[in-house]
Amino acid sequence: MPYDIHMARVQTIVQLNSDLIDALDREAEAAGMSRSAVIRQAIENHLVSTRRALVDKALVDGYTLVPQGARDQWGVTLEQSRQNTKRTLERLDAEEEAAGLTW
Repeated sequence: MPYDIHMARVQTIVQLNSDLIDALDREAEAAGMSRSAVIRQAIENHLVSTRRALVDKALVDGYTLVPQGARDQWGVTLEQSRQNTKRTLERLDAEEEAAGLTW
């Protein structure tokens, strides 16, 4: 979720060494931005990256917990379950149509 750039701003103090200030000023000038804008953008990018990393980790953890192609306690794979569900839903649709039920 992008951050609202129109929200009220709160001033904060960040201490940087002279090398960082020089690099920041060069970056800001090259981008045609203010120091503050470059810092805000860097923080937003960092937060988005961190959030994406958490989502990626959750996906990896999920696949580690239940690997693709893994069998459940009855020996059925997820793909078999999906196919069975699809066939069941198709049968139910046909039965409803035969009974004159339409949604």
